[in-house]
Order: sequence, then structure tokens, then C-alpha cells
Amino acid sequence: MWWIALGARSFLLTLYHSIPAGCLKTVLQSTSDAGWLLDLFLSSILITLVFEVFMAGGVRLAFTFSCVLLAAAAYAGDDSKSSSTSGPPQAEVKPVIDMFHGTKVLDNYRWLEDGKSPATQEWVEEEMSYTRGMLDRLAGRDAIHKRLTELLSIGSVTPPIIAGRHYFYTRREGMQNQPILYVRDGLNGEDRALVDANQLAADGTIALDWFQPSENGKYVAYGTSPSGSEMSTLHIIETKTRTVLPDTIERTRAASIAWTLDNSGFYYTRYPKKGDVPDGQEMYNRHVYYHQLGDDPALDDKLIFGEGRDAEDWPSVSLSNDGRWLLINVQQGWTKSELFLMDLKAGTPPTRITTGKNFLYGGEVYDNKLYITTDEDAPRYRVFVADAGNYDREAWKELIPQADAVLQGAAVFGGKLFAQYEQNASSQLKLFDLDGKKISDINLPATGTIFGTGGRWDRDEAFFGFHSFTVPPSIYRLDLKPVDAVTAGKNPVASDVIANPTVWTKVDAPSIDPSAYEVNQEWFKSKDGTRVPMFIVHKKGLTKNGKNPTLLTAYGGFNVSQTPEFKRAPYLWLEHGGIYAVANLRGGAEFGEDWHRAGMLERKQNVFDDMTAAAEHLIAEKYTDKNHLAIQGGSNGGLLMGAMITQRPDLFRAVVCQVPLLDMLHYQDFQIAKLWIPEYGSSENPDQFKWLYAYSPYHHVKPGTEYPAVLFMTADTDTRVDPMHAKKMAALMQAEARNGSSRTRPILLRIESKAGHGAGKPVTKQIEEFTDVYSFLFWQLGVKE
Repeated sequence: MWWIALGARSFLLTLYHSIPAGCLKTVLQSTSDAGWLLDLFLSSILITLVFEVFMAGGVRLAFTFSCVLLAAAAYAGDDSKSSSTSGPPQAEVKPVIDMFHGTKVLDNYRWLEDGKSPATQEWVEEEMSYTRGMLDRLAGRDAIHKRLTELLSIGSVTPPIIAGRHYFYTRREGMQNQPILYVRDGLNGEDRALVDANQLAADGTIALDWFQPSENGKYVAYGTSPSGSEMSTLHIIETKTRTVLPDTIERTRAASIAWTLDNSGFYYTRYPKKGDVPDGQEMYNRHVYYHQLGDDPALDDKLIFGEGRDAEDWPSVSLSNDGRWLLINVQQGWTKSELFLMDLKAGTPPTRITTGKNFLYGGEVYDNKLYITTDEDAPRYRVFVADAGNYDREAWKELIPQADAVLQGAAVFGGKLFAQYEQNASSQLKLFDLDGKKISDINLPATGTIFGTGGRWDRDEAFFGFHSFTVPPSIYRLDLKPVDAVTAGKNPVASDVIANPTVWTKVDAPSIDPSAYEVNQEWFKSKDGTRVPMFIVHKKGLTKNGKNPTLLTAYGGFNVSQTPEFKRAPYLWLEHGGIYAVANLRGGAEFGEDWHRAGMLERKQNVFDDMTAAAEHLIAEKYTDKNHLAIQGGSNGGLLMGAMITQRPDLFRAVVCQVPLLDMLHYQDFQIAKLWIPEYGSSENPDQFKWLYAYSPYHHVKPGTEYPAVLFMTADTDTRVDPMHAKKMAALMQAEARNGSSRTRPILLRIESKAGHGAGKPVTKQIEEFTDVYSFLFWQLGVKE
């Protein structure tokens, strides 16, 4: 062994004499993987120490101990409090080979898909210990936690739903974990707390999922669920007395509710209970029922719609203003829906009024007229009108043609059509009469996003929520009665002019100075030449030095737009000189259905190319470089992060990958993921398997490759995206990536307990989560607290 020790000693001497004092840490961190060099260095020291003891050379022994101290100092100075953390646990390799249409696919960690097995739970416990050992020791955590507590105490508010003389809305203030449902009696009346989910669980893990008041506001149906599961239980409360009725209905996830005009009952959607359908199908088969107050839901509720249809159909319901017509909107993925109309007066069954084509439809029945918003032969959407009960497609009349902006939706408020548009990823509001004539544009306070609307067909008022990157949530009221115009002779005459909206309520953010920041929208070209926009937010006066810490986020899917939104936690990043960028990738809704379809199914790679181009634009424009660039995304955006990790590991220093889809060959077998087959495809289809396998992140981890530092984040009760994705990917990367066991560029897994996909997560858990996220990012990108 003496020659090994001698070689190690020679390595140490060479390293010692070649590095200036104080620069060892720099050298270690500048290597392609500092972890392996540090491990080799420490191992060499131990070998040399043994050799020196046997040689009994005092000078040499002193030198060896000085090397130990030097190495320890270098590691302890690695933006951390301790160096005691060992490497990640090694997940046992248990090979499983699948055959997909003639292609063999290996999966070494299939066993981690069983979250209830003792082996998986033991591995998860070890992973959590490793992750906490890495994150809890990072410098600056206390200050980060303190500031995030201040930022997340900035509240939230939603536009009111009008019912009779009542206004129902939710608001959260300060350190309340969950929003409270309030009722205001009269426009300027006093607010009363109606449902306070904070009182349902001491740790705030029971959430108010949704609510719907009856026609005159006498009752409110609402859903609650525990631990972020979103598996709602429906309750009914009497508004005046706050008495909770005995009517309780389980399995009402994201329920759609349509009350009858006399408050005696409602149409609603629910899922089957376990045992009523084949195992796993209870996550699907959403059907429409009618519930009469006081009846037993299990025995008396009448099935209205859904029997015999595809299990993945997703119906919702609404009732006409006269109570005669029940409109059922059936989502069949994110590019197709169908409308069914049921004449309750005649007692006829639901009848389809759309044509079965691959388009999206939304509708509302008012005064026996059906108003339809659709992308049928109009990718930026338009509005039709038809007589209720006339099921002839040729009888539809176009009211509002397609425009340059994308029509997001239209509703009848105060006998007018209230239309929400989006242009260049920012909101617009317009008002039309029922003949399609434009009345006016509605002035908005800034470039930003409408996050909800409220109104009624018989009320001359409407509400909308507005926010942007630097404007906290505010609720505006719009008086729909035309104001009088004044002629030159000062005699008032009738006019179609609508007064500017006024603030009804808003969220205060005293700890933020919006004037300190600027927001710009920049355009870049993707791989195929497509122009893509991106919002870039930073402090005013920022210097483009090519090294600013930058956090880029995006989504790119499911017809979801990424528009200016007030997010609290990123202000911590901005306050420390960081840049926050939001890219509007294909797959979203920013430019209509064509934009969406350009980023789904066999075109999904366009989304990943757009994200790569966004990152390269930030670097080319000298905002940052690859050593100061991090990316973050969740859910479908988590899939995007996985693709970036495996396709461009050289482009980013750090990745935060939240509640992700990563195994795209098996995703459809878990939770509610069959609903997403129209968006992604399925490996069960030979052609779709090819494109899924071409980008599935879990199947593209390359042994020996150095990847960015990665923080995978998931939750144990996520009922949308199964935690198995993050578990398997973390295990695989820790085993095979060059930096799988790195202490400076680690692969980490964080699993939140008593939490789901994100909806209903209490503020206290959000603070802890963001503390981990930003501690990780500060560490990796060299941001000093």
C-alpha cells in the first residue's frame, strides 16, 4: 500500500503548492463537479495520514494535519453551516423491463411507485433526512424565512358572487392559513364571516375548495378537503343564521353547482365511491345529479347525465335565468368540448347542440337565447347566438367575430355581454349589447391580468379582479348603466358611455415598493423561428453585466396563459438584485388555440425549444449567464423542468422542479392523469409512444452527465400528479448523474406531508416551502443574504 500512499502524498503536495492561499474553495467549485474532487482530496489525506504515521515524520505529519484543516475550512465555507451531511441514500436497483410496441424500456425504480410499501417509506425517510441535512445548514435561512413571512402575510381577495342582496367573496389577511368566505349584505354593508376553514384544523390543512350561493343567497353550498387532497365534501350553510344543514355529499371534487330558483335543491357533479366502479375508476366517471334539500344523497339523488359515457368526460352545469334550461358543458380534453341542453319544463333528456367536432364551446342561456363562445373555425374565439331548443347548427348566428385579441370568455351581466380578452399576454375587457354591437372598452388600471369576474343578468353592475407583477390584487366594480353625455348646450342626452370602474376592495402590501421595479416584455425567436414573448421584472437601474442572478419560469400547456400576476415570494429575489422572468411558451392560451395546439401532443418539443430559446435570450442580452441562471416550474411546468434538465443540462445552474410529471410512459396510470391523454398522448398508442419516449425526462437521464443542482418537490397527498414521478427521478439521478452525490451541486428531493398539488396549502407550509426554495437558489447562484 505504500506506493498508493506515496502517490496520494504526491497529489497532495502538488495541489498544495499549485493553489494560492485561500483559493482552494474556488478551485473545488470551478471544477465540473466539485464533489468528486473534494471526496478524492479527503480520501487522499486519510491515506497520506496513515502513511505519515507509519513514517513517523513529524514535519510531514504536521503538514498532513494542515491539509486536513485546509480542506475542512474549504468545505465549511461552502455557503453552509456544517459539513456533516453524508451522501444521498442509494435506492435499491430492481430492474423491470417493459415492452412498448417492440421497444424494450428499462425501469430500475418501479418499486418506488408504491408509496405505501415499507421499503418506499423507509427510502423516503432517508431522503428527507438527507435533504434537510443539506438545506437546513445553508447560510441566511433565518433572514430568508423572516422576509418570506412578511411577504406571504400580504393577503388575497376574490371578486364577489352576487345572489339577491348578498355579495359573497373570500379574503385572507395576515397569517391566516386559509381564506375566509364572507358575505356582505348590500353593496356597502358590513362583512360577516360565513365559513372559516381556519377553524376546521389547527394546522390549517383543511381548505375551502369552492362555494356557490343559491339564487337569492339564502343558502351556500361549499366544499372542503383535507391535506391538499382536493377530494371535497359538500356542505350547505344557511346565510342568515350560519346554520350548517345536515345535507352532506362526499366525492364532490371541483363540483359544479346550479341551484334551482326556489332554493329547494341543486344540480351538481360528483364522483363514484370506491367499489361502485372498477378499481381506479373512482377518480373518473364524474356525473351530474340532482339533490333536493333534506334528501339522502346516496339513496334519493337522481342521476341526470353521464351514464354510459366515456369515463374521462368532465361535465359542468349552469341554469338559465328563468330556470327552464339546464346547460351541460362536457370537457373532453383541452381541445374539445360538447354542449348539451335539457328542457326542464318539458322533461326531455339532455340533447347535444354541438356537432362533435374538435373545438371548444362555452355557453349561457338567457331569455331563451343561447350565447356560445367557441374557437370553431376561429382560433382566437368568437360568439354565436341561437334559440334555446333549436338544435340545428345552421341556425347559429355570429354575434361577435374573431378579433386580433384572444376572447377568453363572455357572460351576460346586466343584459349586456361582458367579454374578457387577452392580447400579448395581458387582459382587456369590452362591453357589447346582445346584438353584438360594441358599447365600450373598459379601462384597466395598468397592463396586467383579470383574475375573475362576477355579475348577474338582472343587475346593472359587474365586478372583476385585477393584478399585475407590481399591483396587488384589487376588486373593481363597474356600473353598467350608461352615463349621461353633456352636449355643447349643456343638456344631458342618452349615451352608451360606461363610467370607469371603481375600487370595491383591495389588498394592501405596505412592505413592498412597486415603484422600485420595472417590467418589460421582450420577444425572442425559438428554434423554428417562432417569435415568443417574455416578461422580465427587476429593480430599476439594473446593469446588464451578464452575471445577474436570474430566475426563469414558464408553463407551456393545457391552454393556460402566463400573464402578469402578483406573486409575493419572488419579491425576496427581486430585493436581492435578482431578475424574475416569465416566458409565454407555446402550449398556452396567450395567442389562441393555434398557439395551444403548437405545444401539445406530437408538437410538445416546441415548448422545450421555446424555453431553451428564452434562456439563451437572457444570456445573449447580458442579463445573466449559465452560472447565474435558474429555472422553476410545477405540474406541467415540472415536466418542462425535467425536459430542460435532460435536454440542456449545460444551460442552467439550478432547477426547482415542483409536483412534476417525469415518467411519460406510465403517467396515465396514476391519479387523474388519464384526463391529460388528449394533451400529451399515451404510450399505449404506437405513434404517441414514439414522441413521448423521445422526450420523457425519466428515460433520458445519462449516466456520468453533470446536471444542474436540482430540487425536486412533491407532496404525499397529491391527487393530481403522483409523487412517484419525483421519487423515481431523484433516485435515478442520484445514482447515475455525475453530481448525484455532490455536496455543492446536489440532487435533492423534498416531499411535503399533509399537502397536495398546491391548492389549499396553508400559508405556514408555503413559508417553509419557499424558505427551502430560495435558500437553495441563493446558495446555488451565489446570492448573499
